[in-house]
Amino acid sequence: MTRPSLRHLQFPVSCASGRRYPELPHPYRNEFQRDRDRVVHARAFRRLEDKTQVFAAGVSDHFRNRLTHTLEVSQIARTVARVLELDEDFTEALALAHDIGHPPFAHAGEQELNRKMQRFGEHFDHNLHALRIVETFEHRYARFPGLNLTFEVREGIVKHSRDFELGEFRELDEFLPGQRPPLEAQLIDVCDEIAYNTADLDDAWSAGFLAVDALREGVPRFAELYSRAEMQFPGAPERIRFSEVVRSLLNWLVGSLIEGTYQAAEAAGMRDVEDVRCFRQRVATFPVEAQETNAQLKEMLRQHVYLSEAVASERSESTAKIARMFDFFLEHPERLPENYRRETDRQPLHRTVCDYIAGMTDGFFLRTYQQIFCGS
Repeated sequence: MTRPSLRHLQFPVSCASGRRYPELPHPYRNEFQRDRDRVVHARAFRRLEDKTQVFAAGVSDHFRNRLTHTLEVSQIARTVARVLELDEDFTEALALAHDIGHPPFAHAGEQELNRKMQRFGEHFDHNLHALRIVETFEHRYARFPGLNLTFEVREGIVKHSRDFELGEFRELDEFLPGQRPPLEAQLIDVCDEIAYNTADLDDAWSAGFLAVDALREGVPRFAELYSRAEMQFPGAPERIRFSEVVRSLLNWLVGSLIEGTYQAAEAAGMRDVEDVRCFRQRVATFPVEAQETNAQLKEMLRQHVYLSEAVASERSESTAKIARMFDFFLEHPERLPENYRRETDRQPLHRTVCDYIAGMTDGFFLRTYQQIFCGS
């Protein structure tokens, strides 16, 4: 079998466009390795440990949180990049940074902050917030604000999951609107889907939200893998057998992504990174069968988990608290921490309130809410 190499589409670190504030080269780390390490040492990265993925902390110590999810995405993305001979350091930096802009309480928190900002004709988006984190909010260096990441990593932060045209997001017009990001960045979005679909499947089954029979009926590939596991491990406990199926499903999806991306690039006749950027669509993709399975997994999780009464009730409670806290700080800006009060000199109060809440972990948010509304 021919190795599915796309080395000719690798983004060369030697061609990195540089940093907003010039720096001397490091003696033994390349530019993307430095970016990766800066993300890992950022406070925003550490806060992911106490941010919800799907199931809130307290129900079980074993469910994924936003940090463990990020590590799983990084693991998958590095594997794909290594097999395809793309830049693994670049891919890893992007994977580790892809969720640092998430607010507390997962997508429910993001949606509520967006609703609150729409009252002022603005919006909240976790990718745009991540860019502001790495460019402004992190304070670790004496020579410059933010993390001073390379252009390509900052571009990947805002474009890994979507493309945009010139003027669509005016604050992003410097990041080559109308062009696709490098292939390493394109991989992150699909690897993210693989990670959360398989992990949410595992967590949801453990929490009793999903039954094996429903999965076998709704996802033919799962049924096939489960039947195989029953034959191979007839005496194994159901928990172990289910883990084997999830592992096999994960491996199959990753292999499918490698195959689909290689085939798409070959079919398009791509010769270099510029061909990737100028192509009419993204190249990182599943083949048809894996696309169908991925969609089936999403639908099963949507019906049985994301829209379940338990998760919906928890989501409703969290969004109500975010809305109440947002309105409180609009009415009482003097209760904001001093460094955030200073921010109101250069930006509107509603943006400062949004930034403050978005940076909170779930635990800090709940403690702050308790202090404000319930006394301490």
